[in-house]
Amino acid sequence: MSSDYETQYNNRARVPEHPQLIAGWARDAEAYRSEAPAELGVAYGEGERQRYDLFKPETRSGNAIVMFIHGGYWQALDRSFFSHMARGLNRRGLPVAVVGYDLCPQVEVGHIIWEMQQAAAALWQRYGLPVVATGHSAGGHLASCLLATNWANVEDGLPEHLVPAAYGISGLYNLKPLTETSINGALKLSFEAAERESPLFWPAPSGLVMDAVVGGDESEEYFKQSRRIVDVWGLSGVQTRYEEIAGANHFTVIAGLADPENGMTRRIAELAGA
Repeated sequence: MSSDYETQYNNRARVPEHPQLIAGWARDAEAYRSEAPAELGVAYGEGERQRYDLFKPETRSGNAIVMFIHGGYWQALDRSFFSHMARGLNRRGLPVAVVGYDLCPQVEVGHIIWEMQQAAAALWQRYGLPVVATGHSAGGHLASCLLATNWANVEDGLPEHLVPAAYGISGLYNLKPLTETSINGALKLSFEAAERESPLFWPAPSGLVMDAVVGGDESEEYFKQSRRIVDVWGLSGVQTRYEEIAGANHFTVIAGLADPENGMTRRIAELAGA
């Protein structure tokens, strides 16, 4: 096991105060669920975790629905920690679906990608709107996978550009380094599977939009992950954008999404036409 990769990717070890930060997410999420117009626990599949919570704006604007995908290295947390991630975009007139999924090791990473494709397809089929995919950490990986999905292979009748834009926050786009860390204990990724499930190595979604942002206080590997997807996909015709969020670590980087005036919220709203 590479101790350097372990140090670079073990965010809970890098941020000792993470339990308090995660507890704060849970409190803020519960508070937002209690006040926001919402449909909770809408099924997109048969499993208990295959559900989304839809948070609705008071007044609609834009021409898309936003899908928020949580992190947790594909093996922890659930959608209930992240309801407040819809607040800022709701205030800007956008509906936001906070989506859940099954976790490793009960399922493989490839199955989680499939679940997110099913969720995005369900949103399009219900609302007839394109889906702007955003996600944090593992959710950033899943959002970029949705952008690069060939929807004709998912289900007949889906539009080619069902997901026209993705906004990855501290995302992971090359999973191969994780095979040399303790994180892979639950993922059980072989080197070959890690490459197969890495959007960095998929055909680039030319003509579509990919933003990759990362906290300014994160590890060099996280900077490298976001810069690499922006560089590689950008050379293949994707409209890419890289940004560092000053002063933010891996757990605080998403805080701005609760604020309608935050730059991250404004950018996602712009991608959704609001």
